[in-house]
Amino acid sequence: MIRVEHVNKSFDGKGILNDINFNFEKGKVNLIIGKSGSGKTVLLKSLIGIHTIDSGHIYFDDKDLTTANSKQLREIRSQIGVVFQGGALFDSQTVLENVMFPLGLFTEMSLEEKIERARFCLKRVNLEGVDNQFPAEISGGMKKRVAIARAIVMQPRYLFCDEPNSGLDPYTSVVIDELIMELTHEYNMTTVVNTHDMNSVFGIGERILFINQGYKGWEGSKDDILITGSDSLNEFIFSSELLKKLRKDL
Repeated sequence: MIRVEHVNKSFDGKGILNDINFNFEKGKVNLIIGKSGSGKTVLLKSLIGIHTIDSGHIYFDDKDLTTANSKQLREIRSQIGVVFQGGALFDSQTVLENVMFPLGLFTEMSLEEKIERARFCLKRVNLEGVDNQFPAEISGGMKKRVAIARAIVMQPRYLFCDEPNSGLDPYTSVVIDELIMELTHEYNMTTVVNTHDMNSVFGIGERILFINQGYKGWEGSKDDILITGSDSLNEFIFSSELLKKLRKDL
């Protein structure tokens, strides 16, 4: 579990995150949603340590990220897998080398062990026979699956995905969503997904945090998101006509 307590973050005196409190639950797909500029990306980057928060606490189980020393930070980071928007693969490395990369940073595995582990993860995301290809030679959906394989190669306790469906067609987006959910449950990870894709919200949103203008606007699940009574959340998700129709059908 990741626990966020009274988190505040500002840039140039402008408050971006204001007193955010939320529990990202273990073994579930936790979504962060909100309009562009709402603060959801800043929150995700704060969780993985790219941004340092101004005040508050971020706990990875019983470890406080905000007060951790360098040794403790390295331990926490070794338990984190990240799927960046666009995949963020190394263009000069093969698919296999990309997936192996974290093993070289955090383990003392032999080359043979690294190759075996990387190939296992590629097989788990339904990618075989592409070990020696480069990112430019594979499709967008395949790149995302390579990025997911790299993210899970260290058997992380925490998985972060930043807009994993960005740039993908609807069918491939569903494939990626289902893969993220399968892996979350299979490995009992605390998964945090930053998204604006409403198909993802209704498909895999087991825990949802809605950020509205830097504040927590709502929290819940995909099962009760249509009956929240929150005008700001309804405005974000639906057009007024669609909302009326959905409410009528409930």
